[in-house]
Amino acid sequence: MERFKFYRRWAASGLVNFTVREKETDILVSADMDLKSKAEDLVRRYRGDIEDYIKVNPEFRKTLKPMPPDEKAAEIIKAMLSASRAAGVGPMAAVAGAISEFAGKGLLKYSNQVILENGGDIFIKTDRERKIGIYAGDSILSGRVAIKLKPDKGPKGISTSSGTVGHSLSLGNADAVTVISPDGSLADASATAVCNMVKTAPDINRALDFAKSIEGVTGCVVIYKDRIGSIGDIELTQGGAK
Repeated sequence: MERFKFYRRWAASGLVNFTVREKETDILVSADMDLKSKAEDLVRRYRGDIEDYIKVNPEFRKTLKPMPPDEKAAEIIKAMLSASRAAGVGPMAAVAGAISEFAGKGLLKYSNQVILENGGDIFIKTDRERKIGIYAGDSILSGRVAIKLKPDKGPKGISTSSGTVGHSLSLGNADAVTVISPDGSLADASATAVCNMVKTAPDINRALDFAKSIEGVTGCVVIYKDRIGSIGDIELTQGGAK
């Protein structure tokens, strides 16, 4: 919950900000206009697809390993299954990023800019330069490092996983691993996988090499205590967000 509060202090400037809550899902949405009703419908729809699939395939929720493709599944399920195979983790490792991505793409029909923050998993399409701050718990670098995003043609997912912050399952000890990808589901699953690899400072380079090997990952930042490393098409700047 503390991580949510920290991110929520960084609501996007120049946009209309509102919150969408549906069961465990809690998303801060920023758009050109108030699209709360449409956002609620989209989140409800995609959560419903996931819940319905779990009823028939309970392993989908429990497994920590990739599952085979399912061509009969809803599109969000296909995306989560694909992301989990690429990153080598269970499909639910992609759930927050997938919901943000699918709901965000739906909102792009009505707004040129959208930013959805779902517990540190972000889907963003912006027409101005913005900074996305990285919260890294008790690390001395927490809140002092941000990713500078320049406006471009397509949306992207930016997902942060932590072995020291929050209640999500992590097998590693990194204070923050942030992954960028045009695929929001892949960004989320990959952040989990990379974070799992970081037990000590010497693991940072190995984890970054692994992130580089995942097709579709365009950038990654790893923070462990007072150490930081990054790879890919990523520009770091001083912290905060706007």
